Amino acid sequence: MHVGLVVDGPLDRTSGGYRYDRYLVSAFEERGDDVDVISLSAASQFDESIRSRLDRPFDVLLQDELCHATLVEHNRQLEQPATVVAIVHNLRSDDPTVPDRSRVRTAERRYLESVDAAVCTSEDTRDRTTALATIPTTVAPPAGRHEGPAVAPSTVEERALDDPLRIAFVGSLVPRKGVCTLLEGLAQLDRAWQLTVVGSHEVDPAYAIRARDRAEALEITDRVEFTGRVPDDALETVYERSHVLAVPSRQEGFGMVYLEGMEYGTVPIASRVGGASEFVADGENGFLVEPEDPARLADLVAEVDDDRERLATLGATALETAAAHPSWDETMTTVRSFLRDGLERGFETQRAEDGGAET
Repeated sequence: MHVGLVVDGPLDRTSGGYRYDRYLVSAFEERGDDVDVISLSAASQFDESIRSRLDRPFDVLLQDELCHATLVEHNRQLEQPATVVAIVHNLRSDDPTVPDRSRVRTAERRYLESVDAAVCTSEDTRDRTTALATIPTTVAPPAGRHEGPAVAPSTVEERALDDPLRIAFVGSLVPRKGVCTLLEGLAQLDRAWQLTVVGSHEVDPAYAIRARDRAEALEITDRVEFTGRVPDDALETVYERSHVLAVPSRQEGFGMVYLEGMEYGTVPIASRVGGASEFVADGENGFLVEPEDPARLADLVAEVDDDRERLATLGATALETAAAHPSWDETMTTVRSFLRDGLERGFETQRAEDGGAET
């Protein structure tokens, strides 16, 4: 296949969505496909040459849905790509922190109506996608950083006995991720704990300052370390040392960070909103919480701190979940098979047969 991949900005960005897109490129090339990456910028929306970059004889033109605002006015005019398929990591209109969500939702609906099909990273994302447009879809979830567990069960069991309880937050410091909610919850605990906050301060500098100021106002700066972005090896060390990974996000399309932590037997406290519930089983291999509920976060941290045997059991089960999760190779095979089948049978046929959702 000759594949075009449209991404928002450089492909080497650090978020999970860009890692997913990089795996697509490498997996397709390893299978003998030709892949052209088309990197757009915010200014591309007003660039008259953009259509010529898109309107080329691709068998499949894959488009990261993050680019929807730029692409929606071009897609209906494209003549040469055989098919256009969106990659939907997370719909912005589902993020409660986004201003004017109704306008964003309208734009995303118009965009999804302009493509032939969509690859979604979770069942939750597929449900939200097909609520906007009746198009064929497949679910191809991200994998983690390792093929299977990154540590042995004995390591998780031994770590559970360490004091004080070590908690990690991993994600860009933006309102949606909920780091201030986590800080407020931990400040309620009259016990020893340590928090490591890993993630970029550059995406939303004002909010990053707000988070650090919040820690100071809560008088917990001696127990909180803000590292900013760190190299992969340093991030993996954080996972390996931490008992709990707490990211009370207001919305996650999938929640790749939770799966990454589970590869180390780190117990996730994940958002109930979004795709995490598809692999985090509340009370079995981690916990699910409603966003903006610091009291519940505090209760859960105290619970596992008081019962280290249960902490070890949750961590061991998290390892098993990570081991059973589809690998990157399996996920990319799912994507490629979906695309090839669409080219051979026609996505219009799939649309008529299944009403927009692949079974």
